[in-house]
Amino acid sequence: MGKMKTRKSLVNRLKITKKGKILRRQSFRRHLKASKSAKRLRNLKKSIKLTGFYAKKIHKATGR
Repeated sequence: MGKMKTRKSLVNRLKITKKGKILRRQSFRRHLKASKSAKRLRNLKKSIKLTGFYAKKIHKATGR
């Protein structure tokens, strides 16, 4: 049985830490920023940790 191919689209969008945690960026930050408060935009900068079933799927797809 051959090796599983890495999903390059996922590798570009997500960051996998040394310990194996998966971090993703938040949405709602590209445009229409005038209606959002500075506090909200500041909090949207932070990366979010993926957990649960979805994280397991990503681990499998990225091969890490």
